[in-house]
Amino acid sequence: MFQMASHQLLFAALIAAFCPASASAFAAQSAGLAAAQIPPAPTTPQAPLLAAPQFDVAAIHLHIPEPHEHNSIWSSPFDGNFNAANVSLITLIHWAWEMPDTRILGAPGWAGTTMFNIEAKADSSVDAQIKGLSSDAGRKTKEKMVQALLAERFKLVTHTETRELPIYDLVVAKGEPKLGTTQAQGTTVNHARDHIEVQSSNSVAILAEELSKEVGRDVVDKTGIEGRYDLKLKWAPDDGSAAQLVNNGAGGAPADSGPSILTALEEQLGLRLEPAKGPVQVLVIDHAEMPSSN
Repeated sequence: MFQMASHQLLFAALIAAFCPASASAFAAQSAGLAAAQIPPAPTTPQAPLLAAPQFDVAAIHLHIPEPHEHNSIWSSPFDGNFNAANVSLITLIHWAWEMPDTRILGAPGWAGTTMFNIEAKADSSVDAQIKGLSSDAGRKTKEKMVQALLAERFKLVTHTETRELPIYDLVVAKGEPKLGTTQAQGTTVNHARDHIEVQSSNSVAILAEELSKEVGRDVVDKTGIEGRYDLKLKWAPDDGSAAQLVNNGAGGAPADSGPSILTALEEQLGLRLEPAKGPVQVLVIDHAEMPSSN
């Protein structure tokens, strides 16, 4: 091999001396031969990307109203089942995108008033896959599955964007906040027409999200308070919206019926809402249809 290389070098030198053009062609030919003799570096095979899991079967029916009923969604992060009763498309979008109702824009009128019952199941392979995930990963997977279901059956098309919108800042009122301590673990959120109860690892931030459902705007936690607390807020429902009360500085409900949500927030928790403006990520509904038949 060494002798062959020496002869090639000598031959190349003679060509370069007497015929420069031929020398260039010979050099290119030699380089190509050398490159051809060098085997390519081995490549690591890439595993094919797996498509997001989907439900195997899904039944969607219009809900028949009954007295004293509730809106319910049942979904474990450890299996491939999803069930909902008496829920609107807006509620389903809220669940699947973790987006507050106040930040879901452009939906048709029926999306918030027409109620559905849904029963969806994945096949055994998807069920086994989800069972092997953590609680958070299982929840995220189920959200993607519901998103795909809504796209297929409701022809739902969405996009996200950031808009400058009116918001409320949740701040500490005069004096010290009045937050109850708790030793309970996990997360508990109980939100009804006249009260909110929160126990979580970041209780005040969750309270801000729940308040946004009452005041009709995004509520941003500006208190700087972190940690687990037992927060209980109770007020007297009023015909006027909380947003109007904030803007008008009104007291809210009549004195003999209990405090308004704004008065209760300051008296019971030592917090208050301040009108502001800020960037808000919203989910825009580009298209939606009544669901296809089963």
